[in-house]
Amino acid sequence: MSEVALVCVVAAVLSSAPWVGSGRPGAGRARRLPPAVDPAPHGRAAVGIDEALLLDVVDAALSAGAPIPRALQAVGELMGGPVGAVLVRAGGALVLGASWSAAWSGSPAAVRDLADGLEPAWTSGVAPGPALRARAARIRAERRSRTRAAAATLGVHLVLPLGLCFLPAFVLLGLVPLVFSLAAGLLG
Repeated sequence: MSEVALVCVVAAVLSSAPWVGSGRPGAGRARRLPPAVDPAPHGRAAVGIDEALLLDVVDAALSAGAPIPRALQAVGELMGGPVGAVLVRAGGALVLGASWSAAWSGSPAAVRDLADGLEPAWTSGVAPGPALRARAARIRAERRSRTRAAAATLGVHLVLPLGLCFLPAFVLLGLVPLVFSLAAGLLG
């Protein structure tokens, strides 16, 4: 066997070493993945619900003619999870005659905008649609603003690493040959 063939065989064996004995392809890589990152570090919607979408869905249920308690229960049953349970509990409490504050006591921050948007409709009979749509638009505008600020910050943070990469390349490919040609012309 030639030396080149031997090197190729050793390289093939070493490159497949992480997968040997794992039982399935890619198992070695899966163990090295970083832990999941919390997508909402600012405290809003930490339970994984899109608040603007929640406001839109409840608005759609109310626009279809459902009373507030039934709309909350229907959306809560549809969503499931801890936020869904809070909506079902609040809707059930309102049906049984609980006060607005008692029905929403202990609710997470993810449903605070919904509760605040529906309160005038429940207590005064005001149409809830415009308030819910305005709150959803405000949440989306805040999200866009945070995204734009993060993108601008990223651009600022990328200037230094990119400059450190391009400056040596410019010096080596642009200035060094120029200096060498000038030096050769002066010395030669």
